[in-house]
Amino acid sequence: MFKTRRVIGVTLLAAGLMFGGVGQANAPTRVQPTVTSAAPAPDAQPSAQTAQPAPAPAAAQPTDPLLAVDGGPAVPIDPKIGQPIDGRIGTQPQVTPNGEFAAWMHNDLLVPIITLISLFVLGLLLYTMVRYRRAANPVASKTSHNTMIEVVWTVVPILILVVIAVPSIGLLQAQFKPAPANAVTLKAIGNQWYWSYQYPDHGGFEITSNMLKEKGETAAGERARTDADGPRLLATDNRVVLPTNTPIRLITTANDVIHSWAMPAFWVKLDAVPGKLNETSFTIERPGVYFGQCSELCGARHGYMPITVVAVDRATFDRWVVAKGGTLPGTQPAAASNAAAAAPQPAAGTAPTPAPMPATTSNETAPVNTTAPAAEK
Repeated sequence: MFKTRRVIGVTLLAAGLMFGGVGQANAPTRVQPTVTSAAPAPDAQPSAQTAQPAPAPAAAQPTDPLLAVDGGPAVPIDPKIGQPIDGRIGTQPQVTPNGEFAAWMHNDLLVPIITLISLFVLGLLLYTMVRYRRAANPVASKTSHNTMIEVVWTVVPILILVVIAVPSIGLLQAQFKPAPANAVTLKAIGNQWYWSYQYPDHGGFEITSNMLKEKGETAAGERARTDADGPRLLATDNRVVLPTNTPIRLITTANDVIHSWAMPAFWVKLDAVPGKLNETSFTIERPGVYFGQCSELCGARHGYMPITVVAVDRATFDRWVVAKGGTLPGTQPAAASNAAAAAPQPAAGTAPTPAPMPATTSNETAPVNTTAPAAEK
């Protein structure tokens, strides 16, 4: 009896498996769409309508005789411009429009006014000393007031201040006028006690500028200053390079304490404040080498933060940027340009290859046979 029930159970199990296999074989199958794409031609070239980036100028080689020791353009130093002259009275020769206007104000407006006022006051003092001395005036004057004199010495100083204020306001407006769109941006960052610079418009490359020490003061591996580098305490190991006849946007900030980026020949003095960006603009009209210093007391070595700027023509500036690993506006880095050129491009008149459809999960399942075979009694 037991064997008979076991045989019946095995038979029912085999029948159920057979019906399930037949149902799965008859289930509908989801067919994935077939996408036919034309393979790109192996020798396909970019079409004539493809925009090509502007070629970058050839980079200057490290052995180029036109390069200075720091890799910048080798521009000779003119001792008459861009640096202080022993015994000189007055401002340095100005090489920017703002500086030329400020020098005119100083030389032709302020100095004459100050001189005339000083001579006038000195003349009044001498006249009063002689005219109202005790021997000439035994009886002192009892004058209490003079309306005309009081009106004159009130109105005249006001007019003098107005004459000075009008061009001064114009100069301030010109110094802080926003730079045009074609300006070259230089970001100067003050540190204790050196300057670092970034060129955001040219790939963001950075240079660090330290003062060159004198012979006998250098450590192992350091370069000592020579006369070709510039005056003592003003020469740097890496010079800032800027183009002439091009608007310059100067942005200053600091990493530690307040510094000040000052270049007398440009008539520029802009504070570098931590956590803040200050901005001014100027245009250098004459090529050359110019020296400046930090002009805000910033610690023990405040006097050892010189600034050196080399002003060159735009073509030389572009070559220097490329030599430093930077990029020019409208161009791509060399690696990106080569990768873009090596990538296969579809031939002219060929439709682009559609993207393959993502795989989907079907909700359709095989029908399940819910009818259980009748058990044999």
